[in-house]
Amino acid sequence: MLFPKAPKVSSTKQMPDFDYIRKELLRNGVNKKLLWTEYLETCRQSGGEPLMYSQFCYYIQQDEQCRRATMHISRKPGEQIEVDWAGDPAYIVDPDTGEATEAHIFVGVLSYSQYPYVEAFISEQQVPWITAHIHMFEYFGGVSKILVPDNCKTAVIRNGDWNDPQVNAVYHEMAEHYNCAIVPARVRAPKDKPNAEGTVGVISTWIVAALRDEQFFSLGELNSAIRQKLYDFSRKPFQKKDGTRYDIYMDEEFPVLTPLPQTRYELAEWKQATVQFNYHISVDSMYYSVPHEYIKRKVDVRVTASTIEVFYKQARIASHRRLYGRKGQYSTVTAHMPEDHQKYLEWNGDRFRRWSAQIGPNTAIVVNAILTSQRVEQQSYRSCMGLLKLTDKYRLTASLAAFSEQPQWRAMVFMLGQHTSFCPAQQTR
Repeated sequence: MLFPKAPKVSSTKQMPDFDYIRKELLRNGVNKKLLWTEYLETCRQSGGEPLMYSQFCYYIQQDEQCRRATMHISRKPGEQIEVDWAGDPAYIVDPDTGEATEAHIFVGVLSYSQYPYVEAFISEQQVPWITAHIHMFEYFGGVSKILVPDNCKTAVIRNGDWNDPQVNAVYHEMAEHYNCAIVPARVRAPKDKPNAEGTVGVISTWIVAALRDEQFFSLGELNSAIRQKLYDFSRKPFQKKDGTRYDIYMDEEFPVLTPLPQTRYELAEWKQATVQFNYHISVDSMYYSVPHEYIKRKVDVRVTASTIEVFYKQARIASHRRLYGRKGQYSTVTAHMPEDHQKYLEWNGDRFRRWSAQIGPNTAIVVNAILTSQRVEQQSYRSCMGLLKLTDKYRLTASLAAFSEQPQWRAMVFMLGQHTSFCPAQQTR
């Protein structure tokens, strides 16, 4: 009563547009200082009284805190796995030069039990990314229904529209093999995979940092040490609840995981190729045939460590065992060749030798002598073909001669010769 407070006077200062500021701060290169400068110019044009920079930042902070409400989402056992790369790398030392090479840490976490998987790789490219998932599924002993990756190019090609992300083709094929769905996290939304983000920080402390004073001279040594630390970490009791990650995983999550497929996924790479005029495509300087009807067509090629598969409009048109070794080798299927090309392949020494052996040993001796009479075997093919044609000329004569030796048919053959002027040279008569 003695010292009454003065009534609050409403501020006459012009307040900034917080929705506009929040959107602009998401753009590259835009900061609060730049937005405050633009805000001053807006106040000057409208005649309003601006806020000082400290007040400007204070009100922006208050607006952000009003929007930071979070919701706890309960996860079901075996529902999803969150995957990510850890920010802090480990190091491998070259024993000869002493040079240290970064090893990137892959982290996968089952959302319900928070049971983790950790492995080190030399890079974050496509092959290590897919290999890490294969090893992770085998470590967990099963597959969850959903995979939640980050927005790296090895997982997501485009994620501008949250309801229609474009997943990497190889990553999608791997998920199809293990019968799980890929639901990428939103761009700049780490809370979409909080367990992976939290585990990355914990792994950086309890595994990477715990090994900071040790030297590793190979990736195998590093992963062996990581696996031991991972074993201890998974069995460490929780601080704010009962049990361990391993206990919850074994009791509640492992029984409901989808079983692994019978065969491990084989990493495949997709390429495009144009069928050449010799009805072959080139893959890594090796040549593989496709049906000649697809000459000059663009085809999709699925390349694995053991197989080359060729697709045209999502239909497989050819399959080959992958070639290794000397460059320039050909893998050709005879059925892919035009008919005249297939006939040309029949002209070879082995075919002539097999044909002559069916007729008799003397014919085989003659054919072999013809084939070895020239410096190059191909030069004698026409002579062998001419000999082959003689069988058509004299086969009927030999058959009739044997037929006429039988007594009961001898008179009929004589009468046939009298009426038709039959002679061996006129076999068509």
